Amino acid sequence: MSFILLLLLYVTRFDKSMCSNHTTRCNEKDRETLLTFRHGINDSFGRISTWSTEKDCCVWEGVHCDNITGRVTKIDLKPNFEDEPIRYLKGEMNLCILELEFLSHLDLSLNDFDVIRITSIQHNFTHSSKLVYLDLSNSLITSMDNLDWLSPLSSLKYLNLSFIDLHKETNWIQAVSTLPSLLELQLSNCNLNNFIIGTSFKYVNLSSIVTLDLSYNYFTSHLLDGFFNLTKDINFLSLSGNNINGEIPSSLLKLQNLQYLLLAKTQLKGSIPDGIGQLINIKGLDLSGNMLSGFIPSTLGNLSSLNDLSIGSNNFSGEISNLHFAKLSNLDSLDLSNSNFVFQFALDWVPPFQLSLLSLKNTTQGPHFPSWIYTQKSLQDLDLSNSGISLLDKNKFKDLIERITGQLILSNNSIVEDISNLTLNCFDLRLDHNNFTGGLPNISPMANFVDLSFNSFSGTIPHSWKNLKILYHISLWSNRLFGEVSLHFSDLNQLEIMNLGENEFSGTIPILISQKLEVVILRANQFEGTIPPQIFNLSNLFHLDLANNKLSGSLPHCVYNLTQMDTDRVYAWRPATIDLFTKGQDYVYDVNPERRTIDISNNSLSGEVPLEMFRLVQVQTLNLSHNNLIGTIPKEIGGMKNMESLDLSSNKFYGEIPQSISLLTFLGYLNLSYNNFDGIIPIGTQLQSFNASSYIENPKLCGAPLSNCTTKEKNSKTATPSTKNEDDDSIREWLYLGMGVGFAVGFWGICGSLFLIRKWRHAYFRFIDRVGDKLYVTLNVKLNSFLRN
Repeated sequence: MSFILLLLLYVTRFDKSMCSNHTTRCNEKDRETLLTFRHGINDSFGRISTWSTEKDCCVWEGVHCDNITGRVTKIDLKPNFEDEPIRYLKGEMNLCILELEFLSHLDLSLNDFDVIRITSIQHNFTHSSKLVYLDLSNSLITSMDNLDWLSPLSSLKYLNLSFIDLHKETNWIQAVSTLPSLLELQLSNCNLNNFIIGTSFKYVNLSSIVTLDLSYNYFTSHLLDGFFNLTKDINFLSLSGNNINGEIPSSLLKLQNLQYLLLAKTQLKGSIPDGIGQLINIKGLDLSGNMLSGFIPSTLGNLSSLNDLSIGSNNFSGEISNLHFAKLSNLDSLDLSNSNFVFQFALDWVPPFQLSLLSLKNTTQGPHFPSWIYTQKSLQDLDLSNSGISLLDKNKFKDLIERITGQLILSNNSIVEDISNLTLNCFDLRLDHNNFTGGLPNISPMANFVDLSFNSFSGTIPHSWKNLKILYHISLWSNRLFGEVSLHFSDLNQLEIMNLGENEFSGTIPILISQKLEVVILRANQFEGTIPPQIFNLSNLFHLDLANNKLSGSLPHCVYNLTQMDTDRVYAWRPATIDLFTKGQDYVYDVNPERRTIDISNNSLSGEVPLEMFRLVQVQTLNLSHNNLIGTIPKEIGGMKNMESLDLSSNKFYGEIPQSISLLTFLGYLNLSYNNFDGIIPIGTQLQSFNASSYIENPKLCGAPLSNCTTKEKNSKTATPSTKNEDDDSIREWLYLGMGVGFAVGFWGICGSLFLIRKWRHAYFRFIDRVGDKLYVTLNVKLNSFLRN
């Protein structure tokens, strides 16, 4: 019994101790510093709402405290990318947070901070900094003037400022060299273009560095031997994306601890030195995208620890065979793309490695599919685009492509195969520009990019495609597919690019479509019915092509909420390639939200064009030709000042062409032919530069470049004055009219009275007689006087 009582007493004291410890955890000084940091943040997503509702700062989101002292030791406010939507912090990043006395870990990366405030940290530090880890990378901070604030952080081992503009900081290398404990330095994409690798490096102390990333700063400098004497313990070095020029220095080969050497896209010249085999610990080697030449040294095959090898996109020559890879048993990733090698792999060669990634794009492999690739059971990403393949082992090929879960890219080959009975499990599928036949394959619900264009697929879209919930790009252009598509795309809410052109799809245009659509191409199918108003409510849409279908009815009279087409706002977008039709011709074009297009030509649309369409001021290509549209061209068309291609031909438009159309100074293609326009073509630099074919078959239309108008037409046109002239003419007409009426009234007022009143008539005649007599007497007197003289 006494044991039980003792146990209960212990539990009670322990519970009270825990409760008491919790209530005293938050240090008031730390709390005030955090609230100062919080003051400049725009927390529109409520990410750190607990910072204002909870008194204990140790339970605030992203804040971690020491269990014993209750002091803040770690702050991690990096956004969680599993959230929907992702909750970014915005506003001001105040580095007063570095004043936290026991802070050892600070991660503010990947947020949307656009301003940074650097207080006089050196003067505010009354203690020795315990900060070990600092990551401010990938925020939206446009510029940081200096790095002097780093000097008190003597314990710092990890520093990542990648994607922060440091071009104003000319002494950054001296600033980071004041950090004696620094092991890892990440300054990728920091615009360090004024950085020069010179002899001064021998006075810089970076001996502790083991990881150095200066990639994509675009500085111009040679790699001097002294640069690689900074530290002999370095195991990760990335200088990719800089203008290094020159050859690979021999001193680099003395870095025996080096595990990763990344020198891609640095304009290196010369050959790979034979001494490359001395880097026995190397795991990752990237020399791609340079101007290296010569043969691949056989010593490359001695790097038995190598996991990742990328030497594509150079000017190498000669053969490459299985002998170069005989000892590379740990190889996991191989990139030989864009190379002129003569590939001499034995037909029965079984590599000593199992790759997860292989890229041989833009190389000569064909006509046979490389047999050794069939042996790669762990392959997740395969790129054999444009490699001349036409022949393959059907069974082995099908097994291989079903196993791939990452990227499967076989574009621009001549593969003929029926894969309709397969289920492809990759998330990125590109089989375009081949000759695949049969029905479409089943595709994994994890797919987000599918391009099967320019093949010979036939049949309908598989029912299973309804499950592609994260698909954002689909291109089935130029196949032999048919059937209705409404049901297949109703649940694809992430879709951004939908290209179904050049097939035989029928039915109506889907009404339930993704609100994220940016590109809609249904060109050259058998779609019928009206155009749903929902199409013109897609705020991200910048390319709409519904041409060459059987659409009828009038254009929707609705709010044209096409934000991309009526403002200069540009949304984030993913690179892709689609087929655009503009300026009277077609061409392949990389998707670019700055190119706005509407093409609904070659249908049976009728009625007037809603005025809202002519208010989409950012549209560059507008094609409404070959329909039954009526009405006049509104003067608002002059506001579409980015217009480069305008085709209204073969409709029933009438009336005069508005003078405002001459404001379209970027117009490179114009077709108004086969309508009922009348009057004279407005005078404008652009309008007269087109030949007569742009205006023909408008019987009442005249003016350059058509034949001259008749005198009557010219007078009629030129008699159309400005508003001011019209007012002046009107006043003049009323003045003349008033004078005429006044004269008539005066004349008949006097003469009528003489005829009607006898007394006035007799008086008038007596007055005339007296005047006559007086004139007679005066004339005789003057005449007699003249004769006497």
